[in-house]
Amino acid sequence: MSTKRTGSRNASRGRPTRVPREQMTRAREGQMAWVLGALAQVLRPLVRLALAFGVKHAQIEKVLREVMLDEARRAWREQGIEPNISQLSVTTGLNRRAVTSKVREDGDALPQTEMSAEAKTLTLWLQMLGDDPAQRALPITSDDPAAASFEAVARRASRGNVHHRAILDELVRLNMATEQDGMAHLAVEGFVPASDLKAMLAFLGDNTRDHLLASVTNTVGGHAPFLERSVFAGGISLEECERIHLLARERWGLLHDEMAREMRSAYEAADKRDSGRIRVGIYAYFDDARGGLDSARVAPQNPPRTKERE
Repeated sequence: MSTKRTGSRNASRGRPTRVPREQMTRAREGQMAWVLGALAQVLRPLVRLALAFGVKHAQIEKVLREVMLDEARRAWREQGIEPNISQLSVTTGLNRRAVTSKVREDGDALPQTEMSAEAKTLTLWLQMLGDDPAQRALPITSDDPAAASFEAVARRASRGNVHHRAILDELVRLNMATEQDGMAHLAVEGFVPASDLKAMLAFLGDNTRDHLLASVTNTVGGHAPFLERSVFAGGISLEECERIHLLARERWGLLHDEMAREMRSAYEAADKRDSGRIRVGIYAYFDDARGGLDSARVAPQNPPRTKERE
């Protein structure tokens, strides 16, 4: 039988322990099955999204191929090695021709939500509103530099990199603010650009990516564990599911305000060379195990307004 030596020794005989190669192969295959099972669970809602918008298998396969190559290159570079085509081919299992022909367009198809000047401006505006409800309406500009105005909020939020007029126009387009008689009026309780599919998909990608990165990092190890926990229950009524869902929304509103203040303080105190980023979120999901999401939603007619997805 083929065997492989390990670093341990038999305590009674002082000889290296031999582990059957077939046993090691079965262990690796078992791990592979676990990983593929987890991937299937993670991919299921993404496939649902793809099918809802008519995305086909060939298009998903192309994205998967490009992401695998990007991640393989990142993994090699973390070891201080600039990988060649052969190394990328072996790591990903793609043939050399596929690796060689891979062409990635410059830039991302979706905006980076953490870099959005309008999101930063709206978040700061909401913080001001929490301190003073009268600040729901702000003069667009003011001759008094010390007075509150939308221009001042936008300048502070974007560090003066984006003109306040462009930010306000975008918020109005997204139905998050209105403009009348020289005043800007806040029209939402959180940055949820429901009227802009591209922006919603950007949030979906960014929020889900970072949630999964926390889970993957905790699973793979090599880093202090990130916060990534949840509680769950089954066999309860859908009305109770909705009640608990609304409780989570209310509690998140309080935590959101505190996190936003801390992040704003850190952002304003940061050096221009600082490059750290952080995203803190919460999620809740429920459905009827026998009928899916559509049969589960029993939301009240006037659910509380909450802050989400900043």
